[in-house]
Amino acid sequence: MASEPSVITSLRDLATLLEERRGLFIRWSRDLDGDRASGGSRDSLTGAELPGLSANPLDVEEWWGERPMRLWAARRLHDYSHLRRDRGPGVKAWVLSGEEVGRGPDNEPLIECDDVVAIVDEAVMKEASALVEDQGCQEWGPLDRGQAGR
Repeated sequence: MASEPSVITSLRDLATLLEERRGLFIRWSRDLDGDRASGGSRDSLTGAELPGLSANPLDVEEWWGERPMRLWAARRLHDYSHLRRDRGPGVKAWVLSGEEVGRGPDNEPLIECDDVVAIVDEAVMKEASALVEDQGCQEWGPLDRGQAGR
């Protein structure tokens, strides 16, 4: 990366970014430079090389209506927050812009990264989890495939 990306230090900052820009994604990675150099992700079940980096979309959907952007941002972070734990120490949430080049095995976008926009600070992850938990929905949580076999 040519210059250090900015650091998002509050959920409000992330929500503001999402209000101002479209085409952003979250990528959970320990080594984003290495990921970008390899050009793509790998399917963990088959080992197949994928044509882009696995990422999660941040664009708000029309059905969200007038609900708070802060809650949308929290939900998008919380959806895959288990990846920080599952992939080990040093995994960060990176906000990227890029072009979708395909779909991965879990129907997630595969992107060609154009720009590293920001890193999401750990405090934002905690703020997102707290906001999601405050919604009081017991049936909803991270999209953790690993939980099925536990």
